[in-house]
Amino acid sequence: MLQPYACQPEDSRGRLWPERLSSFRSPFQRDRDRIIHSSAFRRLKHKTQVFVEHEGDYYRTRLTHTIEVAQVARTIAGVLGLNTDLAEAVALAHDLGHTPFGHTGEDAMERLMAPYGGFDHNAQALRIVTRLERHYADFDGLNLTWETLEGIAKHNGPVTGPNADAKHAGPLPYALAEVNARWDLGLDTHASAEAQVAAIADDVAYSHHDLHDGLRSGLFSEADLMELPVTGPAFEEVDRLYPGLERMRRRHEALRRVFGRMVEDVIAVAQNRLTSAQPKSVDDIRQLGTTVIRFSKPLYQDLKAVRSFLFHRMYRAPSVMAVRAEVTRMIDDLFPLFLADPALLPVEWQADVRDATDQTGLARVVADYVAGMTDRFAIQEHQRLFGPSSDSALRQS
Repeated sequence: MLQPYACQPEDSRGRLWPERLSSFRSPFQRDRDRIIHSSAFRRLKHKTQVFVEHEGDYYRTRLTHTIEVAQVARTIAGVLGLNTDLAEAVALAHDLGHTPFGHTGEDAMERLMAPYGGFDHNAQALRIVTRLERHYADFDGLNLTWETLEGIAKHNGPVTGPNADAKHAGPLPYALAEVNARWDLGLDTHASAEAQVAAIADDVAYSHHDLHDGLRSGLFSEADLMELPVTGPAFEEVDRLYPGLERMRRRHEALRRVFGRMVEDVIAVAQNRLTSAQPKSVDDIRQLGTTVIRFSKPLYQDLKAVRSFLFHRMYRAPSVMAVRAEVTRMIDDLFPLFLADPALLPVEWQADVRDATDQTGLARVVADYVAGMTDRFAIQEHQRLFGPSSDSALRQS
């Protein structure tokens, strides 16, 4: 039974191009399925989460991360009486716009696209699902429902208005502005509770699996995590219950307790905030002026300490930084080359090149192409066009 503040499929604001309703799927289930079957979703398999995808078979990729986010989102949404299909759809789409090489690639694209309207992976995800996926006879994109598009656009909070994060100051990324001009997504309000669940599920998933991957990489040890809040008590509990437990089992048991604590905290806080706010509809959720799905203040502070540790010991580790420098150079080489000589783009992109009316339009076509690359394809293209890398960071990783 869905709560009155959940997104009801029958109350959906619909699709930009009206379609006949499915006889066996709700609108949000159809959105979820279209995302899973999209080309952009498949490419996540070979896109970086933290470690470049060829560095090891056990590290998370952007795809496995996305699957974990969707699992967490369904769990939390189900407990709270929200629409699990919508929460899952937003979770599955939230990283479609990521470049090759994760946030490193995005940083490079933001810098390169600054003269042409900027680049943001959330906005690029909207561009993918409304324009770049070209499989259907009647429309470009996936023709997702308004609610799913809203969730992709602002699952992390309002993008405009008094409640927007300071990082959104300035003009909207062009990809977001274009979509919003065609269909007003209410960028000055919070998103549905389902989209908020997808956002917190992202935090839960990466906070958990980055600890796993960091340990596996050897960038830090279990002893290091014993010194931190949240992780330290989890290891202590395992040692008390299972003295002498084999190392890999001990690690898994401790980190699954960290995972459980995060999920339980989010659910408890959401239940308290929803009981206090007494929203009667999904629009009440949007107009509250604050999120209802969040960590408690004590756990949030503890997780800040864990994330600070991960930042210094993992995301900015010397070996990781060496790879970051190399892949940044690849993006810095590829983007200007294609911009100067768009004939180098594949034949299926040449119609977009011809449609570009100015340098800005051409830069956006090139950005779509480069941002859509997987790690392995970007490396292969760079080697084809520029020769083998003179930097050994990737070959040694």
